[in-house]
Amino acid sequence: MRMATTAGNAGAHLSAPTSARAGWQEFSPLFPDEQECLASFLALECAEVLAGAKPANILSLADKPRPCGRNLYRLWQKHGAELLSKSDLSARVLADRGSSILIIFFRPDTLAGLLQRRDVATVLGKAGYPATQDPDQALGILQSRMTGGEFPHEVGVFLGYPLKDVVGFMGWGKPRFTCQGPWKIYGDPTPSLQLAETHRACRCLMSSRLAAGCSPLDCLHGCQFQEHLENRFSRLAA
Repeated sequence: MRMATTAGNAGAHLSAPTSARAGWQEFSPLFPDEQECLASFLALECAEVLAGAKPANILSLADKPRPCGRNLYRLWQKHGAELLSKSDLSARVLADRGSSILIIFFRPDTLAGLLQRRDVATVLGKAGYPATQDPDQALGILQSRMTGGEFPHEVGVFLGYPLKDVVGFMGWGKPRFTCQGPWKIYGDPTPSLQLAETHRACRCLMSSRLAAGCSPLDCLHGCQFQEHLENRFSRLAA
């Protein structure tokens, strides 16, 4: 949880315009090995989760080739479990549609810390969740709702969005819609935009590491990435 605060403060130092980060398609040819290819994708898409700045991300993997020729859906089916065993991430399939799967990737320690918060428990309780600090139990309910027909908008809680934005989107809060960021923002936009900037900073740093040829398997270790972030932010703050 300390890393979330550190990354959040340092994100302000990275708010100035920077060069566009390399997308996964640009550096994926650096990793012809199937496991490294999948690991590079997960490391980039879950960078803020690995950094401890966000409890979870949801990814959709379609059973079709990417422009690079790789089918991430099939690579996940083949190598996903082994990759997770070597990383600081856990995952749960929320929906399997046959031609695609919806997966939530999370760090158990960060998600458990989120569920321990009283304000989070209040919002989830209002959404019909029993009182629990167990990520598996809470995600089990979320999974059942994902396949139940209606999209569970409380998913924003699990993704670490500010609660004011989650309850505002669900029509429970008084704050009015303010602006559109990576998610809909309600009330004072400043903390939400600062959080979004922290997420962006994590992605940019992970992108630069992968584009420089760093091992994707090493990048999936959150502790190593946190240390790299702290060193980077310390230099920026100096």
